[in-house]
Amino acid sequence: MTLQEYIASIQDKTVAIVGIGVSNTPLIELLARSGVRVTACDRKSREALGDEAERLESLGVSLKLGEGYLRDLTQDIIFRTPGLRPDVPELLAAAQRGSVITSEMEVFFRVAPCTLIAVTGSDGKTTTTTIVSELLKAAGKTVHLGGNIGHPLLCEAGDMKPEDYAVLELSSFQLMTMTQSPHISVITNLAPNHLDVHKDMAEYVAAKENIFTHQSAQDIAVFNADNDITSEQAGRAVGRVRLFSRRTEPENGVFLRGDAVICREDGAEREIMKTGDILLPGVHNVENYLAAIAAVNGLVSDEAVRQVARTFKGVEHRIELVRTLRGVRYYNDSIGTSPSRTIAGLRSFPEKVILIAGGKDKGISYAPLGPELNEHVKLLILCGATARVIREAAEQAENYAGLEIVEVPDHQAAVDLAAARAVPGDVVLLSPASTAFDRFKNFMERGKVFKSIVNALQ
Repeated sequence: MTLQEYIASIQDKTVAIVGIGVSNTPLIELLARSGVRVTACDRKSREALGDEAERLESLGVSLKLGEGYLRDLTQDIIFRTPGLRPDVPELLAAAQRGSVITSEMEVFFRVAPCTLIAVTGSDGKTTTTTIVSELLKAAGKTVHLGGNIGHPLLCEAGDMKPEDYAVLELSSFQLMTMTQSPHISVITNLAPNHLDVHKDMAEYVAAKENIFTHQSAQDIAVFNADNDITSEQAGRAVGRVRLFSRRTEPENGVFLRGDAVICREDGAEREIMKTGDILLPGVHNVENYLAAIAAVNGLVSDEAVRQVARTFKGVEHRIELVRTLRGVRYYNDSIGTSPSRTIAGLRSFPEKVILIAGGKDKGISYAPLGPELNEHVKLLILCGATARVIREAAEQAENYAGLEIVEVPDHQAAVDLAAARAVPGDVVLLSPASTAFDRFKNFMERGKVFKSIVNALQ
């Protein structure tokens, strides 16, 4: 089915789209302009929506706003926003009444005419997704990058060609209700995450598995051999399995041998590059390249891989060098929304860093972070709702030896203190180990605020 055929098939249906945000607004506009009767639902008030409310209404869209935005959903088709659980009572009631519950990504999988490559995981998925995209572009392919990375693709499906590639980052929330899997799937790793939304770890892992569960035997599934959960999942994959590893040498996949990146397939192996070719700092970025290379092996030349590795500077908010001032380097790692992400960030630097951390808790343990803080941090500056639990993690760790910990009211005070205490050669790292939702709309806004404060330093 093409996008045009899908739209034609729902012309006589009523449609509700839940969430007037980045992923759904283009869809609201497309369906409304195509003559579909659309109701856009959002918790935000009309005042909070501002001029957007009048603009959507001018397209013929009905609005359902405020606290009761989910009440009495009776439309034939309901598009769920990724952040809304599919089992909230209002959606369950609508389904019982006969409504079809779907999402922008689910429909995209139905109508996309090209090869689909999707990446998920607890850490590294945005960078890995972007690397896959860069590798394919370096090989001369036409690439459409989107999904959870911030760019919805459904409305562009009509312009895609069969020889194109859609490269997607998929979150657990997007995957929860997926009944199709991509042609090539990648799971970077799995660790406790988003347990403030998922019922438990089992539900979180089950959601992630939808990325490979519905594949065919001809499809490809890439797994992290060094992660207990993903290595177990590899044994249940339907498609052709490729593993990536820093610690072992899998029969089929990509791995490290010393500082050499090796690809092995059907008994034959070749060296693709050295880890020194990778511009991005940190061993976790070596893993991201291993995963990406495993995904595109056979589609991209080794020379193209080396070219990208030597020039790709990374993704904003992911160990992003903001500036160097008086010999002090300031890095924005606002994507560090969990302890495991922050641990990866800390391990990227050979020296001890001045770390700014803290934000909103998402229901996971901070105990693993404690020893890493004591090993890799010279001054810990905390602000936000998780300041106390991060302090406790450091102080209760067995290797605690008096790490200096200072709590401040906000990021302005944190940067000011870091700048006052730093000496030439130091690294100041924002990697909060927490979500941004205590004070910001998202981690991107938090990162931009941090960068503006750093860039304003005299």
